[in-house]
Amino acid sequence: MPSPLPCNLLARRRAVTACAAVAAVTAAAALFLLATPPTEDPTHPYLLASLLHNKTSNQLHQPDSAAAFSLSPAQPPLPSTSILQLQTNLPSGFTTVPSMFLVPSPSPAENLDDGSMEETEPPDLKENPPAESAPFLQEPISSGSPIRRYNSNNKVHDMKDHAMLPPRPEVPVPLWSTAADEELIYAKKEITIAPLVSNDPDLHAPLFRNVSVFRRSYELMERLLKVFVYHDGAKPIFHSPELKGIYASEGWFMKLMEGNQHFVVRDPNRAHLFYLPYSSRQLEHNLYVPGSNTIEPLSIFVKKYIDFISAKFPYWNRTKGADHFFVACHDWGPYTTKLHDELRKNTIKALCNADLSEGVFIHGRDVSLPETFLRSPRRPLRGIGGKPAAERSILAFFAGQMHGRVRPVLLQYWGGKDADMIIYDRLPHRITRRMNYVQHMKSSKYCICPMGYEVNSPRIVEAIYYECVPVIIADNFVLPFDDALNWSAFSVVIPEKDVPKLKQILLEIPDDQYMAMQSNVQRVQKHFIWHPNPIKYDIFHMILHSIWYSRVNQIQIE
Repeated sequence: MPSPLPCNLLARRRAVTACAAVAAVTAAAALFLLATPPTEDPTHPYLLASLLHNKTSNQLHQPDSAAAFSLSPAQPPLPSTSILQLQTNLPSGFTTVPSMFLVPSPSPAENLDDGSMEETEPPDLKENPPAESAPFLQEPISSGSPIRRYNSNNKVHDMKDHAMLPPRPEVPVPLWSTAADEELIYAKKEITIAPLVSNDPDLHAPLFRNVSVFRRSYELMERLLKVFVYHDGAKPIFHSPELKGIYASEGWFMKLMEGNQHFVVRDPNRAHLFYLPYSSRQLEHNLYVPGSNTIEPLSIFVKKYIDFISAKFPYWNRTKGADHFFVACHDWGPYTTKLHDELRKNTIKALCNADLSEGVFIHGRDVSLPETFLRSPRRPLRGIGGKPAAERSILAFFAGQMHGRVRPVLLQYWGGKDADMIIYDRLPHRITRRMNYVQHMKSSKYCICPMGYEVNSPRIVEAIYYECVPVIIADNFVLPFDDALNWSAFSVVIPEKDVPKLKQILLEIPDDQYMAMQSNVQRVQKHFIWHPNPIKYDIFHMILHSIWYSRVNQIQIE
């Protein structure tokens, strides 16, 4: 039997392997972006090309500006040097995985009764990860959301009345003004003088921070908003929506946005917003090297793409990316922006992983994306609903994998120790024979939604689907649609340090208050539902409104 290799030699080999993987994927990224030929007309439909199609040198030059754009005299010329003059061959011995850049991969999520829909353990993405015990010792960062926070002193702090939107982040001044900017200024002025709304049958006022402001902003979005979708980039990383599993939110938004005929325009000069249609899920599947413990290849690829967009078109450079947005539900979505300062600081990031403590999510600019776990893309409404409040016999329920800092503590204090608190890591087979995971949620008053590896959890929206009041345990998490919704009306937010007092906190919520929250869960449900053909106030329009509202708030009025 051969003797084991010394630890330092193994470490050096792993380092060499990781560096080679980064270099290889960098080359692949350049070739992949070159796979889509520059279109003389930016409105031309995107074309799919072979990854390794050889480009001639003249195809690497900038498109003729007169042909590509109708530039006004006030607009600066395009950069003379292409960022993507990268004719690097793949290193010898490097072989792409069979699915790389060819076909989308299915989601790893399975339809399991115990709710085990989370992804596998990620690499260490955080430069200075906090100690496991830190969240239970420190106060969470305030998100400014109107939430009712229950603490260990059994006091309820309702922050709805004095909750304020976060201060507006610093916004780059556009290099030149457009008609779209004037429309945004008009919209902002109109929103500040929104007429009072009362008894709107479509909008239940207690669900909103300010229903009058929301309705006026939504009306203006419907009337004014125009979005340009970049056509560059080949499948599967671009234009390849995944509609099933825990990454469904980014996939459904991509599908519905690219197919939309009301908001999407072919002329980018009319656009208020520019959509970057790449999939964070497909970045992970196609570019991450298992065992490398680094997402550097993903970050390099994203940087190359933004460099390409900013070199080919003038629109990114006009605002330094402030009027651009992307939608990412993968946990790694925020971290893939780290190599491009303008993307990280200026772009509107719609993220499921909306964690204030990491310094990536910018409250007031970025948007918290609801994480929706869909079992059937063809029937997204299947199974929605639950028992009436009076027939829900379980006080609180949770079942799922034991990862992250909160769930092991939850299981330690409540797993199998109280008949009212149904807390499992995985539902035992003897239990699922009588009642599966979904049936448990439909029969529970409160559904516990602890964070996993990151602050977000698909259980929040699942609880809303099954008309169970969500109990959210994730410090520093910005709740979805927090610019519009008053989460205290239909959920309970508990600090991580109060997990040991969970039952006591829930039992002290008065019955009439629980009934009101459960009724509001039913009312808010429509704002979290996907429809193959979007309808007013559904989740597609709510996400788009949050992005629109963020952009409007960035506009400065002299």
